[in-house]
Amino acid sequence: MKASIKLLIAVNVLVFSFYGCGGKEEPKKEESHNKHSEVVKLSAESIKQIKLETETVSLQPFTGYLTIPAKVITNQDNEAQIGSLVQGRVHKVFVKVGDFVKAGQVLMTVEGLDVGQIKAGYLIAKAALDYAKANYERQQKLFDEKIGSQKTLLESQAEYEKALAEFNAEDKKIHSVGLTDEDVTDGNISEDHTSGTLPIKSSINGVVVERNVVIGQFVDATTNAFKVINTNTVWVDGQIYEKDITKINQKTNALFTSATYLNEKFNGRIIYIGQTVDEQTRTITIRGEFGNQNNKLKPQMFGELKIPVSSNAKAIMIPEESVVRESGEDYVFVQTSDSTTPNGGQAFEQRKVIAGTSVDNRIEITDGLKEGEKVVSKGVFYLKSEMKKEEIEGDAH
Repeated sequence: MKASIKLLIAVNVLVFSFYGCGGKEEPKKEESHNKHSEVVKLSAESIKQIKLETETVSLQPFTGYLTIPAKVITNQDNEAQIGSLVQGRVHKVFVKVGDFVKAGQVLMTVEGLDVGQIKAGYLIAKAALDYAKANYERQQKLFDEKIGSQKTLLESQAEYEKALAEFNAEDKKIHSVGLTDEDVTDGNISEDHTSGTLPIKSSINGVVVERNVVIGQFVDATTNAFKVINTNTVWVDGQIYEKDITKINQKTNALFTSATYLNEKFNGRIIYIGQTVDEQTRTITIRGEFGNQNNKLKPQMFGELKIPVSSNAKAIMIPEESVVRESGEDYVFVQTSDSTTPNGGQAFEQRKVIAGTSVDNRIEITDGLKEGEKVVSKGVFYLKSEMKKEEIEGDAH
């Protein structure tokens, strides 16, 4: 019995000793982490050896180019959807996708009763006008020669004006459906001119990129039979952050580059700056117009839009090599004092900043620095290495 009691006491002592020792370890780890510093101290000799340099932070002219991702799209002013305003069936199709067409070229013909009625109405109105005009001119001549009466002249004039009004109405009708006077009659009337066949013509010069009809298909005003585009000029759309919108103006020139043409720059101009900000990306659409006579730029091609910065824009700009990126965040080293260590040494604080746009090997800092501070411009890698070494040594103790 006594032996059992002694054994139980011995076990309790061991358990207490185990947990007691374990409990003392955690504070030591916390103390070691607290030793990590965000300040690196260097002697004057070390600063000289690594050729460390600093730069005084100041507002500087924001000159150069803003570079943003962009995409080539069709110039909507040079794009046409083509179809028939009169219902009927496709009689013939004369083009296919990829064909170059000229403005006024017939793409297809449509036949239907409505087409014949429109043409007949025009011809009747034209004949009536020709007769009324000839009669009016004859009565005018007779009246001038004092042979005809004024009453007859006025009646012929009224008939002429009525016929003219009816002809104008029919003329507008044929033009509204895409016909010309020559399509109906050119002074040499043929069966094709008077039949119920309507020629559907291209409204612009360009390339057929869509054909949505076949022979015998029923079409009406809702059918988009063809899509024709002209890529002599194209638009390039990019997205700019709202914070950068004050750095550009709408009438500036612009450059476009693409990985497809590595050593070539395309010249254009900004024609539009969006009026709304995208809620998700916080960006605004920027649109440029670019000449494309050689048709190298294709719709949906990706590249970069380079926009000159407005001459009156200013920002805090520091060398790109001053900024260290780690875990998705940007840091710089700022000199805290001119003499915080023995022998003329200096101390440098690692500070988180928010970086903006890069221009000509310098980068904009939108938050984290203020004018008058000194930021390390050369030797940043050495300072970062020293800080890492301190952290490793701290973890080892």
